[in-house]
Amino acid sequence: MSDADLTRLVGAGRLLVALDFDGTLAPLQDEPMKARMLPVAREAVDALVATPDTVVALVSGRSLDDLRVIAEHDDDSPLRLAGSHGAELWLPGSGLVPADDDPADIALRDDLRERAEAVTAHLDGVWIEPKRYGFAVHTRLADAETGERGRDAVDAIVRANAPHWRRRTGHNIAEYAFRHEGKDAAVAALREREGADAALFAGDDVTDEDALRSLGDGDLGVRVGEGATAASVRVADIPAMAALLSRLAAERAAARRE
Repeated sequence: MSDADLTRLVGAGRLLVALDFDGTLAPLQDEPMKARMLPVAREAVDALVATPDTVVALVSGRSLDDLRVIAEHDDDSPLRLAGSHGAELWLPGSGLVPADDDPADIALRDDLRERAEAVTAHLDGVWIEPKRYGFAVHTRLADAETGERGRDAVDAIVRANAPHWRRRTGHNIAEYAFRHEGKDAAVAALREREGADAALFAGDDVTDEDALRSLGDGDLGVRVGEGATAASVRVADIPAMAALLSRLAAERAAARRE
């Protein structure tokens, strides 16, 4: 992060810091529910939360219930949450923002999830993760050929029965959902709700690029790790991301004491 980038964010009147979770604050895990923030990342997030005029949100593809577990998030937490790529919101003081789900969408979700589980049950290392608005196929524990067979089989089911669903890919995962919101929508909604003058968004995967591309001139996008990106800043890993956030928190706090 350049001095100009830092100065711009330090000087923002009200700043939204929106952060992906897996791969950005917490190492990727073979068993996804074991993911937890690295201690240095937790310290950085806590420092930002304590900084005046700074709002911190976790923006994840995880279902909100799962995100709350892995983020160790309770009802008293000041962290805003956007789960399911922004289709679910949790706000301090009010909790879950209600959303109307069409019973027909839920019924189709359950039917297709059952079919996906059936066609992948015999494939070692391939498993189906239930999500509120769909499901995901995990292949991290499978060899390349088996993982491809699993994805292809589920792709065929969704194409034939729900061609309007949104498909996303990430680190050894393919996700399918009847809601089409992306993380760009989550950042926009949080920015509006919080009256933020500027935003920082950080992520490590393809699904984070929606949000990174949506940022404006006064914002900052950060990519954690390798890969093509719209972000203007790249950091090597989670500790480097934590160091960037800690520096931002320290300098914003100092500026507000002056």
